[in-house]
Amino acid sequence: MPEIPAPEQVKTALRRLNESGFSAYAVGGCVRDSLLGKAPLDWDITTAARPEETERVFADCRLIETGLQHGTVTVLLDGVPLEITTFRVDGDYLDARHPESVAFTRNLKEDLLRRDFTVNTLCWNEQDGVVDLCGGLFDLQNGILRAVGNPDHRFAEDALRILRGIRFASVLGFAIEPNTAESILRNRQSLSKIAAERIRVEFTKLLCGKNAAEVLDHYREVIAVFIPEVRALFDCPQNTVYHCFDVYRHTLATVENIPPREALRLCMFFHDFGKPLCRKTDENGQDHFKGHEKASVQIVLPILKRLRFDNSTVKTVTNWIALHDTKSPKTKIEAKKLLSEIGVENYRALIEIKRADNRGKAQPHAIDEKLRRMEDFLSEILENNECYDLHGLAVNGDDLKAAGIPNGKEIRDALNGLLELVITERCENEKDTLLKRICAVANTGNG
Repeated sequence: MPEIPAPEQVKTALRRLNESGFSAYAVGGCVRDSLLGKAPLDWDITTAARPEETERVFADCRLIETGLQHGTVTVLLDGVPLEITTFRVDGDYLDARHPESVAFTRNLKEDLLRRDFTVNTLCWNEQDGVVDLCGGLFDLQNGILRAVGNPDHRFAEDALRILRGIRFASVLGFAIEPNTAESILRNRQSLSKIAAERIRVEFTKLLCGKNAAEVLDHYREVIAVFIPEVRALFDCPQNTVYHCFDVYRHTLATVENIPPREALRLCMFFHDFGKPLCRKTDENGQDHFKGHEKASVQIVLPILKRLRFDNSTVKTVTNWIALHDTKSPKTKIEAKKLLSEIGVENYRALIEIKRADNRGKAQPHAIDEKLRRMEDFLSEILENNECYDLHGLAVNGDDLKAAGIPNGKEIRDALNGLLELVITERCENEKDTLLKRICAVANTGNG
């Protein structure tokens, strides 16, 4: 079993509580991830000490009364914030999210039995090692996600656990135990009670998980609770020579084949939402989806806003969806024109998006050579510092103004005209050459 690489501040906090007569353990995700060989992002401590007793133990530290009513005190130990929470038993959950009250207890197992999944009940301190009171070690070692106790009760207490469950399955690559899986599907409508912000966080983590495609397939009806628009993709046929999956399974294949970065995964999940609306079947039985990228943007924009994604993410994802069916440039001049329109980062993203999109089709390697050429064009343009936008042009507005070009629209049009000449290799990107060209045009009045 791997060592638990707890930071010294965590070890110190546990020792101080133990030496003061209170049992205390690191608990939950930090122990789970450590045992999986991952570095935890944060460390939570659970203890028999009541909040006021915790405050006395750490009277020489800065204290933040994070949530005294729920038994939590944040202790700043050598500059590191540690959330220390009293063993507790929760009261009734009336809003499917938060307990109406909590009662403190000195019994560790009573505290653990209120938690969501067995792999999140594992505890550790230096004296006792790993403490497993709910069968979490077996499940962790066998890649199983199992609710603590009765899964219906766990999900009735906090409906967000339904989405957290499938998120853990995606991120950890675990199989959900059958009774827990059935309960997730049975109770999925409870997710409608959860705030959009919390849904967004869990959904995004799920999308970026290593097992996202399988989870999104098996639990499609859970996703449809908060994104009902996705149902139109289920079993929607694509009768074309290019496709071998329906729209939803094509979508899942594209998600699986793009790097697990938030905006990229969101783009691939949503990129074909307009296809069912645009589907037309010709006299030969072949389907066509003309304009589906624009339709997808119109459908997806309200979804992203409804889920409270920030404006930058909304803009990036919808922009990529609009671009995803763009043809690959065949020449370096076409590559420069595309770069001029969308910029380097969007160009790079488009390569990833088109590659992933093709991996979900009947011939997954059909455009590999086109994409390699697209990458080569970009490398050559950047390495040679070749001009593809106004920033790289050897003249600017001040230069044109000094040459007698009127300010405003005339300068903008002149700069864009010069850029077109440079990109299409009809004029060298050299200041004197460009100024002579623009002066000649101004004198003759001809383009």
